[in-house]
Amino acid sequence: MSTYSVQASQFYKEVAESGIVWGIKDSGGFPAPRGSEGTRAMPFWSSQSRAQLLIDNVSAYKDFEPVAISWADFCERWVPGLSRDGLLAGINWSGELATGFDIQPFELRENVEAVRNNT
Repeated sequence: MSTYSVQASQFYKEVAESGIVWGIKDSGGFPAPRGSEGTRAMPFWSSQSRAQLLIDNVSAYKDFEPVAISWADFCERWVPGLSRDGLLAGINWSGELATGFDIQPFELRENVEAVRNNT
């Protein structure tokens, strides 16, 4: 199992348990950087501490703050908005380059819901 798939599995489990998705935001809003393949992804984390760790360790995000998003709000507003805007959802990005697994927003929702329904 790759590091990214481990991160994704952990994300689904932690979000299913907590009912919270974490984003990061600064005065300009939520980041959605372009990846190496040219697509944009907005990163999300399964815990405040994971989001804060990235902020603390990646200089490009030093002015950002963690933002809690309820699972219901994420499903009702964020998933359709991200899809409409053609953005992927980044899952538990980490490391000096802020990298991780990117997925279609509706797939993220389906994967978390599958875990929620099996617990």
